[in-house]
Amino acid sequence: MDATRNVWLLLAVALGGYLLYLLAPILTPFLISALLAYVASPLIARLERARVPRALGVALLFVLLLGLALALTLVLVPVMQRQILAFAAKLPGYLDWLETRLGPWLASVTGDAVPALDLAALKDQLVAHWRELGGVAGRLWGGIAQSGARLVGWLVNLALIPVVTFYLLRDWDRILERIAGILPARLRTPVTAMARETDEVLAAFLRGQLTVMVALALIYSVGLWLIGLDLALPIGLLAGLVSFVPYLGFIIGILAAGLAALLQFHDAFMLLWVAAVFGVGQALESTVLTPNLVGDRIGLHPVAVIFALLAGGQLFGFFGVLLALPAAAAIVVWLRHLHRGLSGTPPRTRRARPASRS
Repeated sequence: MDATRNVWLLLAVALGGYLLYLLAPILTPFLISALLAYVASPLIARLERARVPRALGVALLFVLLLGLALALTLVLVPVMQRQILAFAAKLPGYLDWLETRLGPWLASVTGDAVPALDLAALKDQLVAHWRELGGVAGRLWGGIAQSGARLVGWLVNLALIPVVTFYLLRDWDRILERIAGILPARLRTPVTAMARETDEVLAAFLRGQLTVMVALALIYSVGLWLIGLDLALPIGLLAGLVSFVPYLGFIIGILAAGLAALLQFHDAFMLLWVAAVFGVGQALESTVLTPNLVGDRIGLHPVAVIFALLAGGQLFGFFGVLLALPAAAAIVVWLRHLHRGLSGTPPRTRRARPASRS
């Protein structure tokens, strides 16, 4: 009887996974909304304890986040635009330096003549393509506008995210109570324990990792700005935001910043300052940020992180990449519970936390 029930359970799980795969295009905004509601629910709970009605608290949170997003856009986008345009304007000079200094240096190091590059033609092409960028963008937007169905679907999905997030946040507690209510009594205790541990892992991962990413982006951007790099903000933001993949932010950031510094300053000594900036950031991440903000309870090996990101992107596209790591963290908890059940290992003792999520 138990074997038959397990077979049906496995078939149901497989069918559910196949349906999720088929419905991925329309499920994406709902998954993102659920993730946003999960992250924001502790703040709404705190507002409720302060006697703020839940719907009003959700509305206030939306207004605050919208204002913050607009402020960041108005501040960061012009700065990034100025830095990128300044770098592009100096690009012909950088290519002149490569032709007059780097070529002879390579020849002296290798002992062989370096083939001459037609850098003048390359500069002309770069300047021409840079000037044509506006026209390319216009044609790209025209192509998007012509495929009306795709554009409408994209806009609908984008508009669904705040709407669904609002309703999920407003009814979050009731949704959880109803999910618990439909469980059979004999499953309620183990499922509740597994959900509680999953909540601990996801809370530690999501809030901690997002904070680490923002902190690293700030550290890298400020450090590169202090050494005078023109592309400090774009490179710093990029390195910080991709740091959820182990060492990827560090590698991309130090390579991009090193190349930009070499082109801008024409001095190999500046590479030491770039290495110092990223070395400080990496040291702070490994000794202060990650241990204190994320902790060691997630249990995701770097190889598992890379596989989860690739699998999420293959199945659900870009948003699958965003949801891959939280889903992988939850799956690790479920597999841990399954292993305990099969091996007869008693559940782990929960460590006391300084504060609850709600």
